[in-house]
Amino acid sequence: MSQLIGKARETNNYKSFWVAEKIQNEMLAFQLKTGRMPSLAIMGLAFKPNIDDLRESPAKYIAQKVIQNSNNEQIYFVEPNIEDHPVFKISDYQLAYDQAEIVVFLVAHDEFKSLPKQEDKIVMDFCGIYN
Repeated sequence: MSQLIGKARETNNYKSFWVAEKIQNEMLAFQLKTGRMPSLAIMGLAFKPNIDDLRESPAKYIAQKVIQNSNNEQIYFVEPNIEDHPVFKISDYQLAYDQAEIVVFLVAHDEFKSLPKQEDKIVMDFCGIYN
């Protein structure tokens, strides 16, 4: 049983790493195309939708990876279920969505499902917001 749990954790960790890499690649492609860093919205930091618990959250890990490997000043962190966080400056979800050129959905919070899909944005939907 412990081997199974270990394998599951390894798979989850790999998926988080893979998602962070995809985001960084998209940011780099944007930078190569435009000559500047994109504004980025990371939508959701909680462990699962509609809760305020960030413990063991893959989304939180992904956000940390992205800021570690980026010199981008324009990153909006959105978590509608918490007011503030010691590491991430929490932004309003509507403001972040409106301002960002790349929108990354990591957690399928109900609030996000009401956002209209905008064709002028690069949307990376890892949690099925627009399904």
